[in-house]
Amino acid sequence: MRPQKVEHKQLMEGLLLVLRAKGYDGASLSDLATATGLKKASLYHRFPGGKQQMTEAVLEYVAEWVEANIFAVLTDPAQPAKKRLNLALQNIDALYHRGKSICIFRALSTHSGLELFGQQIRAGMEKYIMAFTRLGEDVKMDLETSKKAAVQTLIDIQGALIVSKGLQQQDLFGETLANIAERYS
Repeated sequence: MRPQKVEHKQLMEGLLLVLRAKGYDGASLSDLATATGLKKASLYHRFPGGKQQMTEAVLEYVAEWVEANIFAVLTDPAQPAKKRLNLALQNIDALYHRGKSICIFRALSTHSGLELFGQQIRAGMEKYIMAFTRLGEDVKMDLETSKKAAVQTLIDIQGALIVSKGLQQQDLFGETLANIAERYS
């Protein structure tokens, strides 16, 4: 019997789901196989480097999506700053399923996760800060104020994901995104 064919997006979304929920250390190969619809052998065939290679592929997949749907949107000089911000915030809301999903960075922020993926996590956070700094400058904030606002924006997004999940009040995430929009008005 031929192995089941799984599209790249479906594969990445399944792996992402498990890694968000269980982190790197908690995700078993069985969990990852079940979430993707593949057998363990098929996963190893696609990812000979095992769970670490799978996680690197997920980080790349998320980074590409965020680059196209958040960073490129925030820094697009062809669009007015307010329109860019609103679209980027809508995309952030979609990325985190209205605050129901945790950030892959947080899920990988355990000791072994940071050792293995710290560079990608740091680079992703720096890109968030850079893109929101650029937006701040475009709405006429001075550079120092813009950088502080960008760092606070990242803290607000990450914190809101944790607090809204912990309190089981996803509306807190939406309120935080509205507060971010106000910050850049």
